[in-house]
Amino acid sequence: MMQSSLIGKIEKAKRYALETERVTFNELSVKFRGENDTYDTSFKDGKWRCTCNFFSKWGLCCHTMAMEKILTNMLPPEALKSPMSEVSI
Repeated sequence: MMQSSLIGKIEKAKRYALETERVTFNELSVKFRGENDTYDTSFKDGKWRCTCNFFSKWGLCCHTMAMEKILTNMLPPEALKSPMSEVSI
């Protein structure tokens, strides 16, 4: 039988999982499977990075913009500077 304190924590965790605005990423690193390859996409020190060729030329790409859209309310304001921040999909 579960202890009542653990049951309370499970219920709180379920509520928190729905309240994503409680979370702000300081940094993250993901493998992003694009259509042509898999790229290392990350956010650290207030800046996005991606190993795709487009990012190296433009400082943003479809991978970083997709991550902005996925994590919109969990990112600090400096992470939301691409044109994608203004577009609703």
